[in-house]
Amino acid sequence: MTHRRTMLAGMLGVVFALVFIAGPVAAQNDQFFPLLVYRTGPYAPNGIPSANGFRDYYDMVNKRDGGVNGVKISWEECETSYDTKRGVECYEKLKARATVVHPFSTGITYQLIPKAAVDQVPLWSSGYGRTATADGTVFPWAFNAPTTYWAQASAVINYIAQQEGGMDKLKGKKIAHVYHNSPYGKEANPTLEVLAQKFGYELTLLAVDHPGQEQKATWLQIRRLRPDYIYMSSWGVMGQVAVKEAAAISFPMDHFIGNWWSASEAEVVPAGSAANGYKGATFNGAGPNWPVHQDILKHVYNGDQAKAKENNWGEVLYNRTLVGAMANLEAVRVAQKRYGNRVITGAEMRWGMDNLDITAARIKELGFDGMMRPLRITCADHEGSGPVLIQQWDGAKWNPVSDWIPVMRDVVRPMIEQSAMEYAKENNITPRKCE
Repeated sequence: MTHRRTMLAGMLGVVFALVFIAGPVAAQNDQFFPLLVYRTGPYAPNGIPSANGFRDYYDMVNKRDGGVNGVKISWEECETSYDTKRGVECYEKLKARATVVHPFSTGITYQLIPKAAVDQVPLWSSGYGRTATADGTVFPWAFNAPTTYWAQASAVINYIAQQEGGMDKLKGKKIAHVYHNSPYGKEANPTLEVLAQKFGYELTLLAVDHPGQEQKATWLQIRRLRPDYIYMSSWGVMGQVAVKEAAAISFPMDHFIGNWWSASEAEVVPAGSAANGYKGATFNGAGPNWPVHQDILKHVYNGDQAKAKENNWGEVLYNRTLVGAMANLEAVRVAQKRYGNRVITGAEMRWGMDNLDITAARIKELGFDGMMRPLRITCADHEGSGPVLIQQWDGAKWNPVSDWIPVMRDVVRPMIEQSAMEYAKENNITPRKCE
């Protein structure tokens, strides 16, 4: 059954890529959002629900609200297959009218950062991309809210310490980081290394090459090492293979914690009952349990819950892109308050993102109450340092097993600013002044 689901996901990805109508035909009076997606290839099981979340939210807002303050939303998908070169080509194809671009790949994000500054197109790499772009003084066109890989790693170490009885109990513990051998997978390593020095745990870094189907050697090392905890940064097929390999060596699943791209249905469903107990970080709730889902069910699927579920309604990654799409439309609203209720340009959108403040009250109004935390971005802080939740798979659904865990901002923010200043020096960038 699980293999059949995986095969069907890949087949559906090909069908979508060939015949899917990407969105309403863009008109000059529409607010246009390019969607860099991957419905095909080894990362399709993750890419399909992510793409569907964006599409359904924009579609719902058009049908329910008539757009944003009377401005209709349009979008167009461009298939990247998670390939950096294809991602850059998609950006070049769609950038002319872009409101904001979600690269949806750390590798693509790295390539687009210098381009976005020239083209004046904001980038939104929500919880991925180059962590240093959290410093808006050096990276005025890149945003990685609500939190970053470095912040996430610190929250996971904080969680492990809670499980052990305090930060002092980390000393002497063995923690392995199994990561995708790519810019994405490597992103958390500097934080894990700094925290290992600070708290005295023994860190082992284990890279898995793309696409991640062959991991026998990695798990033989883990078997010999016998770490107390494993932290994983996977994507696509790598995650489901890792969960199966961990089960095969009887590694305790409740000590195996994926990052927020390694903790979706795509990692656990193919592994069946072997995945039970596996944990993962997240910055959004799972399940179709919030009012926004009922609005999507009503306006997009005409109440057809089976059809909605076929399109990943309520899954972890679907919900994550609902949050991203909502935050982007809120930034449009902020910009419209300054520039008028009309189509917002990329430069105006950046101002809206620089001044985005999604309060708890507004989250409730939008139907996301409990699914996410408040988010505030400033000129200097493009991250927001949002907290992290730990969820656990019970064989049927993801359940929260922690409170919202604060990140170690006192450790991470100086690292971000130092990295940003190094980038500025290397690229002859004069940081902007922020009030």
